This record gives sequence, structure tokens and C-alpha cells, in this order.
Amino acid sequence: MGLVLTPRLFTALDMPDAGAALALAEKVGTLRSPSGSVGSGLKIGSELFTAAGPEPVRLQAAKGCTVFVDLKFHDIPNTVYKAVRACCALGAGLLSLHLAGGEAMCRAAVAARNAAGAAALLLGVSVLTSTEGDAAEITKQVCRLARAAEKWGMDGVICSGREAAAVKHELGDDFLCLCPGIRFAGSTGGDDQARVCTPREAVAAGADFLVMGRPITGAADPAAAAAAALLDMETGLRCRNGNRGNSDESNAG
Repeated sequence: MGLVLTPRLFTALDMPDAGAALALAEKVGTLRSPSGSVGSGLKIGSELFTAAGPEPVRLQAAKGCTVFVDLKFHDIPNTVYKAVRACCALGAGLLSLHLAGGEAMCRAAVAARNAAGAAALLLGVSVLTSTEGDAAEITKQVCRLARAAEKWGMDGVICSGREAAAVKHELGDDFLCLCPGIRFAGSTGGDDQARVCTPREAVAAGADFLVMGRPITGAADPAAAAAAALLDMETGLRCRNGNRGNSDESNAG
């Protein structure tokens, strides 16, 4: 898993125009926080992949960017095996799969990644961040799916920042959390994300990777917005490390 620095901010290139997406990628794809402790990457999902095909993934990976291919594979094991092999060949650093596909599908994805000799991380979608409901029940469902994902050989889970601490508590720091639904403090909302966190809150809770789309892509200065998110993540990382140090001192005492 040495391929991907954590924590890392992935800017979602959710747009149908490859030219605009690649122009944005040049501005945000390799930014880092002031201390260098938080890196950047690019998320290529269904919209851009459908409009432009696999070439943006191949191009950005060849440039040294960490690319999260967010196609949420959910199909029969043989089909997912072949899709994961194909994504690994493109140079994807992370891939998403729906955990609802079950054990055989997830194990096929792991087998495909290993057969390709790739270091891509396989992350399972738990409960979409657009889902509303009782927080305790959602957290319980996310943790149940995360335990299954870990058993099936997945590297981590995709959940909101609100569930990250519970997942880490149950499965440990090595089991990764990727969190969409990230919004800046003071955001008025008004979109389809229901369970949201700020960059600082998510990282402080244990998130390894964050995905931000509209708060960056819709900003007047996307690079400045991404830089602000990276700085906020760095603050969250200091909080997390400080809390971990206090816990270690308490345990030692």
C-alpha cells in the first residue's frame, strides 16, 4: 500500500468535457499542504469516464497523479475481475466497488488486482453520503459492511466522515476510510449530500482520503479552494495525531 500517501485529497473531475477536466487537473492534481503531510489526487467517476473513456485515467496516471477510478463496480465476479484488471492496466491508484455485490465479487476484484501485480487500493462503497436517516443505525450498517469488506480482502471502505471514527475503532488504522460529502465550514448546503463533514473534521475522525467535487470545481479559483481544503486537512491531522499521543500517554500511565 505504499503507492498512496495518506491523507490525500481527491478532486472529483465530475464533468462531461475532457478538455475542461484536464485543465482543472493541471491546477489541482499535484498540490500539497504547506507541510507536505497531505497530498492530492484526482477522482474520475462515471460522468467523465462515460464521456471521455479511459484515456484521462491513463494520461493522469502517466503524469504521476494518483487517480481514484470511482466506477463503483457491481456485477458478476467474472465481469468485475476483468474490469479491475483493465483499470489496473490504466494505472489507477484506487478503485471503488459496491459491497452489495457480495463476497465472491469482492474476492474476484482482489484476485484481479493481485494477478495484475498492481498496488491499487480496493475500496468498498458502504452507505452513500446522500442517504439520510438515524445516525446510529447508519453507523451500525457502515461498520457491518466494513467488517465484511475487511474479511473479503478489501483495503478499506467508502463512508461519510461521520462514520470514520467508528470504522477505525472497530477495524484499526490500517483499514482505510475514503470519505466523500466534504464541505467547507459555513457551507449553506443545498445539494444532494446529506451526511457532510469539513475536511478538518473528517481527517481528525480518522479519514485517510477525502473527495471534494463542487466546493472545488465550482469555486472561482479551484486551486485556491483545493489549497484551503489541504490546509484544513493538515489541521485535522494534527488534531488526530495529538489525540493519539494523549491516548498513548494515558495508556502508558
